[in-house]
Amino acid sequence: MNITIQSVHFDTADHLEQFIQQKVGKLEQFFDGILGAEVVLRLDKSETLENKLAEITLDIPGNNLFAKKQSKTFEESVDSACEALRKQLVKRKEKIKAK
Repeated sequence: MNITIQSVHFDTADHLEQFIQQKVGKLEQFFDGILGAEVVLRLDKSETLENKLAEITLDIPGNNLFAKKQSKTFEESVDSACEALRKQLVKRKEKIKAK
């Protein structure tokens, strides 16, 4: 799976990129047909501590799945978004099996 990481107005650290590669890569366990993933990281302009935003788009046959999460750290945001995508992938797989 090809994973594209885009950070808006800042440079990502190597450990963050490795974390994203690992987390998003694990989604292949739940659905074999994932073609690619695009991860967009950005800092929200709000004054709260929870200003780290992660958006993940998964390219699968048929259409795309999308999750957007915001929290205190990018790792936490990516983890939450991956969990939401995992649920979507499991639902999609069940729908395909039902047909």
